[in-house]
Formats: sequence, structure tokens, C-alpha cells
Amino acid sequence: MYRFEFKLTHGANNGVGIRAPLEGDAAYQGMEIQILDDDADVYKKLAPYQYHGSVYGVIAAKRGALKPLGEWNEEEISVKGDKIKITLNGVVIVDGDLSDASKNGTLDNKDHPGLKRTSGHIGFLGHGTEVFLRNIRVKRI
Repeated sequence: MYRFEFKLTHGANNGVGIRAPLEGDAAYQGMEIQILDDDADVYKKLAPYQYHGSVYGVIAAKRGALKPLGEWNEEEISVKGDKIKITLNGVVIVDGDLSDASKNGTLDNKDHPGLKRTSGHIGFLGHGTEVFLRNIRVKRI
């Protein structure tokens, strides 16, 4: 389980890499959970699997649980086997099965070899914008 607080700035784009190797693109060689200012004009035309909390390219998150820019949000990511659950500010925005979500191909129609990984590293994946983080906690489940 991975729990943290974050505060977005205008146009912020980041991510949480899970089950990632130390080399390669964590969004594909592992998995990336989006951290994104969904309301920024630059992101108005994204695909559903690209918005905040989504398992990038694989499972779209429910929208509407992000607090306004400048306020702290709390997120929890829990992955056990193929089951993934993401809770944002007390609202479950992803409750899915990674193998079911990709058995007929991924939403972005790309290869995601990281979906087969059962372990790896956790890390924040910067994309050149400013995101504030605090109270980062990891618990093995």
C-alpha cells in the first residue's frame, strides 16, 4: 500500500511508478498512476485512461474527487496480485483487475509488459511540472 499527500499547481503532470524496474519507461515497464491537473486547458482532450488516478493506458479512473488547485489531496494506492484499488480523498476512483483490464489489449492499444510484473520499485515520475508531496508512506501487504 502506498499513501501520500500531494498538492497540484496549474498544469501539473506527474505520476507514481509501481512495480517498476530501475531502467526503462516506468509507465510501460512497470505501471504509472497519473498525478495530473485534470482541469488544465492543455489536458482537456485527454483519453479517459490519462486522467488523474488512472493506471496509464490500462484502467481509467473516476473523475471528480480532486480538490481545487493549491489544496492538499490524499491518495492511497493498493496493489495485491492483479487487484488494484486507488482511493483519492476518501473516494475510490479505481477498483480493478489488471489482468482483466488488459486481456483483450490495453485501452491505449500499446504493449505494457509491466502488467506481468509482480514486484519492482515505487517512485515518483516527474514530467517537468511542479507538484508538492508530503507524508509519503509505504506498507507491504
